Amino acid sequence: MRPIDDAPVTRDGKVLVLAYDHGIEHGPVDFDPQPESANPEHVFEVATHPAVTSLAVGKGVAEAYYPSYEDDVSLLAKLNGTSNLWMGEPDSAVNCSVEYAAEELGAESIGFTVYPGTNCEVEMFEEFREVQEKAREYGLPVVMWSYARGQGVKNDTKDDVIAYAARLGLELGADVAKVKYPGSREAMERVNRMAGPTKVIMSGGSKKNDREFLENVKSVIDAGGAGLAVGRNVWQRENPRRILDALEKVIYEEASVDEALQAAPAKA
Repeated sequence: MRPIDDAPVTRDGKVLVLAYDHGIEHGPVDFDPQPESANPEHVFEVATHPAVTSLAVGKGVAEAYYPSYEDDVSLLAKLNGTSNLWMGEPDSAVNCSVEYAAEELGAESIGFTVYPGTNCEVEMFEEFREVQEKAREYGLPVVMWSYARGQGVKNDTKDDVIAYAARLGLELGADVAKVKYPGSREAMERVNRMAGPTKVIMSGGSKKNDREFLENVKSVIDAGGAGLAVGRNVWQRENPRRILDALEKVIYEEASVDEALQAAPAKA
């Protein structure tokens, strides 16, 4: 691994990626709870919050909106993604190259999904190898979305499976591995050990209430995790800046959940 604590994708060694690749991965259904979230400009505005270290979007959204925000937002170019209409074994189309992301989009980090356990694993590992090595040429950190899925995986929420996914981040050369939350601080400690110097961040997942969500994030930080990549738990909220205020307390100041909620009252 290469040190990335001074890279734009981190702040004080921690990571908070605002993920907004849901338009391709999940479709319009994710924007229905908060209709203004379908407008990328709204989410770019949210991403200017100081807690956010980078915004993860695909090529088309980056082309259309990033030029207006390049001074205030760090772009994480998500290079692959497949629609929720796809019915085959988990796989992810490569929609953008590292060269294009760096030279044309102005990306400061790269994101790439790998599905360990799918029948497409070999191809996806080889695609990641090409992306990781090219990103090294440009000096761009690589964040691996490491989600074990497919016929080879019986339970993708099992802590052993999540620890394996994190380990693959290390083995394949990712700077940051984004994995599912394994359910407890103890399980998260093992996940972090398996990843070695690769920073581990939690997937934000579907929307939860403030306390439950922040408690999960707190356990990740207390277990030595670097932070999270979050989408719906921020921009599906009526006041996304409020939850980002709370996340800033938990991730960067290592405050308690109660302290974070008090610092970001519901009517703020």
